[in-house]
Amino acid sequence: MRESILTIPVNEIFEPREGCPICRMRDMLEQRTVEYIMGAAMMEPDVRIETNRQGFCKTHFEQMRACKNRLSLALMLQTHLQTLQRDVFAKAKTGLFEKKTAKQQKVSVINNDCFVCSKIEWGMSRLIVTFFELYQKEKEFRELFSQQEQLCLPHYELLVSLAAEKLDKKYLGEFVNGCSELTKKYLDLLEADVSHYCKMYDYRNTAKNADWGNSKDSIERAIKFLTTR
Repeated sequence: MRESILTIPVNEIFEPREGCPICRMRDMLEQRTVEYIMGAAMMEPDVRIETNRQGFCKTHFEQMRACKNRLSLALMLQTHLQTLQRDVFAKAKTGLFEKKTAKQQKVSVINNDCFVCSKIEWGMSRLIVTFFELYQKEKEFRELFSQQEQLCLPHYELLVSLAAEKLDKKYLGEFVNGCSELTKKYLDLLEADVSHYCKMYDYRNTAKNADWGNSKDSIERAIKFLTTR
């Protein structure tokens, strides 16, 4: 398999063959961005301007809060809150209706934006392009894709929805069928595990030595399959 600075990250993501590879792609970008923003980037003026303007979603606030460097988060919060005070809630000289409309628009932008999400989206868009190029050009990569454990439901939809745009017709049917097989295979396994978990609460299965099989974490795995999280 021919490798370059663009293909190496994608090949590395697909090598483990555990879970959903597109989730792994997202997780890699997410981890790197959170580490970046909680490190030296926190003191970079250009970055702080963006974080002050965009803020963060709940998921990424929680990930940053779990990092050791809480001072970095506090400093970002400080200037983000100050930006809110200055740009949104400072007294304006415009009319009441105009003032409310402007405030609502600014608050809506902040409530629906996230610095980390925007970086992940940017990175994902480029890695997905490389993914489809590899699939189309490299037989070894097509085999590697077929050996994945699963595709979660949201990422199954993502890949299938992009396939017609990104792939030649020669590979389109094979790719869509491959996506369906990966998702259906794991769905069947997951349904069996969740069903077994439910059966273990039947009065006939209350013995101490009853076999739970792989069902004990089936609830968590089902939620991740359905949501990517």
